[in-house]
Amino acid sequence: MSQSDLKKVRLSVHKNIGNKVKIRANRGRHKIDVTEGVISQTFPSIFLVEVENELNETTQTLSFSYTDVLTRDVQMQLI
Repeated sequence: MSQSDLKKVRLSVHKNIGNKVKIRANRGRHKIDVTEGVISQTFPSIFLVEVENELNETTQTLSFSYTDVLTRDVQMQLI
């Protein structure tokens, strides 16, 4: 994993702020979370995704690191 790879992922996520994404996160021990949300903000080490809960109509903010995207612990797909 090099700095240029990290910069590419960071730039790609930053370009898609406001776009809807499907995120598949590997939480370990065969636990995989699949959520859909909107990329809301980016920071130097992490990015935030706003997820709407349809049952009680609230929003939740999830944070992911760019390193997790590079190591494929988090997989993103534009919707």
